[in-house]
Amino acid sequence: MASRTSSLKYFSLLIFVLAIVQMTLAGDPDILSDFIAPPNGTVDGNFFTYTGMRVLVGGDVPKTFTVLKATLAEFPALNGQSVSYAVLEFPAGTTNPPHTHPRSAELLFLIDGTLEVGFVDTKNNLFTQTLQTGDLFVFPKGLVHYQYNADSQNSALAVSAFGSASAGTVSIPTTLFATNIDDNVLALSFKTDVATIQKLKAGLAPKP
Repeated sequence: MASRTSSLKYFSLLIFVLAIVQMTLAGDPDILSDFIAPPNGTVDGNFFTYTGMRVLVGGDVPKTFTVLKATLAEFPALNGQSVSYAVLEFPAGTTNPPHTHPRSAELLFLIDGTLEVGFVDTKNNLFTQTLQTGDLFVFPKGLVHYQYNADSQNSALAVSAFGSASAGTVSIPTTLFATNIDDNVLALSFKTDVATIQKLKAGLAPKP
């Protein structure tokens, strides 16, 4: 599937549904003004417009799992608005590894393809689902979760909404194996040996 233009027809439905959901998921502090203007900046229609998603229209599927974000970091007008979005592009057979969002729940809307999704609660119960095009799935705030495109032939495209302008992302593999935690601590924690931990760390090391 070389182009996703036809898939964008679902965006109007997405915006309608999630506009209501954001009011219940909002997690940022309330502000005492309509919006937060940038310091020493001009406020006009451009300030409230984000064009970073235009690359999706008519674009090709990427080679690896890709996330396009519209958060406070990319879109300053979201400051104080308790909302952000991410577009998740899954080529065939790719995954969004286990991770958490410490400041918000995530509501995922599958626009195209299929996805295997799941999360683990604080009692170590695993909840999984196979999503079809048009399905929505909520990942509760702060819980470890993942998405996986098990289809070896077709890509998948999803949009996630967050009740925070800066939901944050903590990648479990990166946090454990790419932050210089002592090899012995990890080996003891995972009941394995240091050599195995070093192999895992090497696999996450930046490629030259």
